[in-house]
Amino acid sequence: MHEQFYEYLNVLKHERKLSVNSYQSYERDLLKFFGYLEDQAVTRWSGVHKHHLLKYVNTLKEAELKPSTIARHIVSIRALFHYLMLQDHISYDPTIYLESPKQKKQPPRTITQETTENLLNAPDTSSASGLRDKAMLELLYATGIRVSELVALNIEQVHLSLGFLQCISPSGKERIVPFGSYAKQAVEAYLSKGREQLATERTTPEVLFLNHLGTRMTRQGFWKLLKKYGSEAGIEEELTPHTLRHSVAAHLLQNGADVHAVQELLGHVDILTTMKYANLPRKAMKDAYKNAHPRA
Repeated sequence: MHEQFYEYLNVLKHERKLSVNSYQSYERDLLKFFGYLEDQAVTRWSGVHKHHLLKYVNTLKEAELKPSTIARHIVSIRALFHYLMLQDHISYDPTIYLESPKQKKQPPRTITQETTENLLNAPDTSSASGLRDKAMLELLYATGIRVSELVALNIEQVHLSLGFLQCISPSGKERIVPFGSYAKQAVEAYLSKGREQLATERTTPEVLFLNHLGTRMTRQGFWKLLKKYGSEAGIEEELTPHTLRHSVAAHLLQNGADVHAVQELLGHVDILTTMKYANLPRKAMKDAYKNAHPRA
């Protein structure tokens, strides 16, 4: 079992072209599942049966995991057994008995433009770390890029004079994303006054955003900073990096941006993902209809 299991992890890592975050999620879920099988004294893949899987899912529910997290575990397990079937390691797939938990379709969580202003103004720009944090927040809100894309930026990818950056998505696709004067000023201030103070002997010259050790800022590090500034800005609702990304899309569409342009800006593969943010108030929708429809 061990050989096939780690063979599959190797395929995920080197052949499926998953992002680092996606691979780590698969690996974490599958290691937990494999540990469970060992506890159940299962010694071969053909020995995994319906009752093993149902019992495992039940342990996830008893651990009070969110339905979305349980659904992710099930997706990981199904993919593993699909691979085992393709490789003829098993003759039938026991995951056909697994049902993903029903999830309520929640609209994307966003914050208002006024609340966003409070958040962007929260960092104390009299310090090097405050200049960095201001630059990160402004650039994130200006572009709507993912946090993983933000922390991965190198200095040469941000073209301040032209007002755009080169961004690499988790799938490895490059896109060009514009940003405005507020983000430009914040990044310029950080580069001229803040970054040098944060640099240490461990600093790599090309890295844009440095942490307190002088190395590249991590997703987790930025998430902690965002929570801190959200609290300081008086934001009571849960605030995550994705909340800000959702808000960028919502604010652009509310202010009349073309949905296809927003799709391109955010790097959405499917326009339906972008359309989730297009919940215009009824009056705005009615006005848009009157102004645009030839027989309104």
